[in-house]
Amino acid sequence: MASEIEKRCAELLVELGLIKTGQSCTATPLTGGVASDIAMVEFEGRKICAKFALAKLKVAEDWFAPVHRNRAEYEWLRVASDIAPDGAVKLFGRSDALNGFAMEFLDGADVYLWKDALLVGQAPQGEAAVVGDLVGRIHAASAQEGFDAAPFHNADDFRALRIEPYLTFTAGRHPDCRGALHALADMLYAADRVLVHGDVSPKNILLRGGRPVVLDAECATLGDASFDPSFCLNHLVLKSIHLPQMAEGYLQEASAFWHSYRAHITWESEGALEQRICRLLPALMLGRVDGKSPVEYLNAASQSLTRDLARSLVLAPPATLTEVFGTIHQAIKDTQA
Repeated sequence: MASEIEKRCAELLVELGLIKTGQSCTATPLTGGVASDIAMVEFEGRKICAKFALAKLKVAEDWFAPVHRNRAEYEWLRVASDIAPDGAVKLFGRSDALNGFAMEFLDGADVYLWKDALLVGQAPQGEAAVVGDLVGRIHAASAQEGFDAAPFHNADDFRALRIEPYLTFTAGRHPDCRGALHALADMLYAADRVLVHGDVSPKNILLRGGRPVVLDAECATLGDASFDPSFCLNHLVLKSIHLPQMAEGYLQEASAFWHSYRAHITWESEGALEQRICRLLPALMLGRVDGKSPVEYLNAASQSLTRDLARSLVLAPPATLTEVFGTIHQAIKDTQA
């Protein structure tokens, strides 16, 4: 008997004209995300990926989000393919009725997940710089006159998926940081300057032939340009804390991301954007230990170091990312002394 995910995949493929009614397919669930059901679907010698949004996310805390966000994700992937076709995933169509879409299944000898490379302590191969370049190109293109922003007026979805679980919820656990975290939440909700992906995380970034393919854009919205860099830099910081022997290299990667990204800033002052990242980055650090979606790889000591570092930087943010990374690196070295 076909599983529930297999039935949904078959319905999707029929609607998209990829198979005929009654034609069989097999679906193998894929792991790694908390917000969607994802499967590898095989039929007629082909292999593709199907993705369906969930109303309740797979985390310990109650966390709900509207399933129509699947449309924003599909539209972000479409925009990315227009701007950077060399690093884009091929799309096969989307179903409004099923809140799902089909895309290329990425595999092969030249494909690897950035998160896996980081967590095993692999020496960086320039991933951060090419990811920063891609994110910067997309932000810059979306700030241009004539960009079709119609699919991305998703501030309420972004609040449910990012602002509330990472900032507002966390503020409830740190009363002395509440003012700073609520101010950041208000800033993010009010912004609509560039197209924000919302989940630029190594777990969502495949490298294919040295080019990044960024997936999982279901948080996509018009928003504040500080969010995507902060979100990605946060993961490099957390993995530096998790693997202190890699801290220097991973923090250099963080700097490389910023240098590649900032070359594309045309819509505002580089300094103003950097200052917002300096405020938001530590807030997201705190959110990944005490928010609704804590990272799974930090042990108790690393959580404590992250919490202490994040709180100090939230309450007294430096003016530059060089200072932020320097403070973090010194704190990691002090724990190893």
